[in-house]
Amino acid sequence: MKQRNLARKGAPTLEDVARVAGISPMTVSRALNSPQQVRPATVEKVLAAVQATGYIPNAQAGSLATNRSRLIAVVVPQINNNMFVDTIQSLNDTLSAQGYHMLLCVTGYEAETEAETVATLLSRRPDGVVLTGIHHSSQLKKVLLQADVPVVEIWDMTPTPIDMLVGFSHEKVGACVAAYLAQRGYQRPALIWTDDQRALQRKQGLLEALKAQGIALLVDAPVALPALMTRGREACAEVLAAHPTADVLVCSSDTLAQGALMEAQARGLVVPQQLAVIGFGDLDFAAANFPAISTVRIDRQAMGRLAAQQLLTRLQGEAVTRPIIDMGFTMIPRDSG
Repeated sequence: MKQRNLARKGAPTLEDVARVAGISPMTVSRALNSPQQVRPATVEKVLAAVQATGYIPNAQAGSLATNRSRLIAVVVPQINNNMFVDTIQSLNDTLSAQGYHMLLCVTGYEAETEAETVATLLSRRPDGVVLTGIHHSSQLKKVLLQADVPVVEIWDMTPTPIDMLVGFSHEKVGACVAAYLAQRGYQRPALIWTDDQRALQRKQGLLEALKAQGIALLVDAPVALPALMTRGREACAEVLAAHPTADVLVCSSDTLAQGALMEAQARGLVVPQQLAVIGFGDLDFAAANFPAISTVRIDRQAMGRLAAQQLLTRLQGEAVTRPIIDMGFTMIPRDSG
């Protein structure tokens, strides 16, 4: 009889679960949404009936009762960039271990698109929001303040975040790279650079520090987003055609640096004696590349984990002792320069 009742068209319902478990729909609902209020034996019976019927609980209905959706909205500019992948994975692993699910959206690099996307995400009533960077439209900030949910910004640094922050100073990264160039004796640097906001901050820090050290920039070769290896190779060819005396190429990412190295080697240049190449990010391939890429290391996994922990602490009703976490960075000298 039960099988005939469940064979009708349509998804299994709460009533189907109740019928199989031999209890009331109200008890089933309570067992699924507030299991601590129901006897363990009853909860086990309900879970067995859920598995037997294939019933999918209505998470939205449960969230109305608990005022929790168990969703965390995560906004990144792109996912075809390994720079963000490890952070996203670490976020997800830490959140899922505590029963939360990540709702991921890709917005590109336009502030208006980010604001529209976040407004849409907030209609799903997420318990928290993770944003990439600190440069957001005034409309987005207004929407988030009205939503009154915990927010963590990542991949940047400011003393005045929207709420919480895990990141580092891109300006200081640029200054650190400039000091490294001076230490190595490079005097004719060229840039291969994208124009996203964080990369531009690194470039500003780099240029200011180079000027202070009396090192003149030869050329700044702009690269369109996303930062693909082929674009790094093309930019390297353009730089060397116009400025063959360049002694170091500083790239806004390891991916561009890898492309630049390919072009330099194709031209028969000896790296780093004739041309050095510096990257950013210490992506997985940087150490394994030949030659290994000198770069700036960011602990991307730790960034995701710490951002998730900040959110979880707030969601548990506890105070966050370090709302702003400066993770810093490390210059990694390798064979490319």
